[in-house]
Amino acid sequence: MTTMRLRAVAIAVAAVAMTGCATVQTPSKDDPWEGLNRTVFKFNDKVDQYALKPIAQGYVKVTPQPVRDSVTNFFANIGDIYNAANNLLQLKIAAGVEDIMRIAINTVFGVGGLFDVATLAKLPKHNQDFGLTLGHYGVPAGPYLVLPLFGPSTVRDAVGTGANYFINPITYVRPDSLGWGLYGLNIISTRANLLGASDLLEAAAIDKYSFVRNTYLQRRRYLLSEGRSGASSNLPDYGEEAPLPNYGAAEQGAASVPAGASAPAGAAAMAPAEASGAAGMAPAYPNGEPPVAASGAAAEAPQAASGAGGTTVPADQMVPPRFGYPGLRLPLIGR
Repeated sequence: MTTMRLRAVAIAVAAVAMTGCATVQTPSKDDPWEGLNRTVFKFNDKVDQYALKPIAQGYVKVTPQPVRDSVTNFFANIGDIYNAANNLLQLKIAAGVEDIMRIAINTVFGVGGLFDVATLAKLPKHNQDFGLTLGHYGVPAGPYLVLPLFGPSTVRDAVGTGANYFINPITYVRPDSLGWGLYGLNIISTRANLLGASDLLEAAAIDKYSFVRNTYLQRRRYLLSEGRSGASSNLPDYGEEAPLPNYGAAEQGAASVPAGASAPAGAAAMAPAEASGAAGMAPAYPNGEPPVAASGAAAEAPQAASGAGGTTVPADQMVPPRFGYPGLRLPLIGR
């Protein structure tokens, strides 16, 4: 009965999204369903605003930092199972063996993964999932897709999410109440680790939907290319970029700085303040439009988000322990 009710809720959400989606006049080739996606994005954002974020803030207030770090490490150790399985599926034997060694060391010497001993032992942590495995073998990403409660994805990554269900060890935890409890704790812990990054997004992004979409797609292509040079040529094209602002006046002012002074660092420190309208002054841009961030910077944004609070967000493991109800995945978590 509970499963049938949950399915009815999911169908109702999908119906509302279909009927309420806005029409986009010029959708991009990577986001042809932008109207529907924006509607689902708003729904997910409201769920986060009124449910996930307040719970995560309460979790931070009542839970000491060492305990939160141990919870993060525990689920990160489970994430290494994802990494190992997908690295081996991609025939990346060395990386897969490193992931298996991480699991063994953290499970045995890290007290079930509560402490990240493998990182202290200089074993690198990878970021893999079944969506990247499909991409490794040439499966195209397909259109951008925002899933209800799951968040940003593509058609290929949505298929990969279903496969991740079988890799998730929490799927096989019995009784079901314990599996759902662990799953809920994982969501709360991950959201708590991203509180600082989401606050920054709220303050900096003019259009949150576009920022999340561009960042997600670029990050996924960066991971698929494994950071190889020239990967930026495969990034999605969302039209011509706005021209960069004229820094001629700033350069003339910087010319008077004595040699050896850290003028670039000071200029860089002032840039965010100007961008945010510090002292009530809005920055002046050519044509009245702000410049579009470089693709490389956008590609690095998820890395900064995943490292918020000095912790590592577990690899793509936001898959519910039972079928019948979609799992919650944060909008900023790249796969």
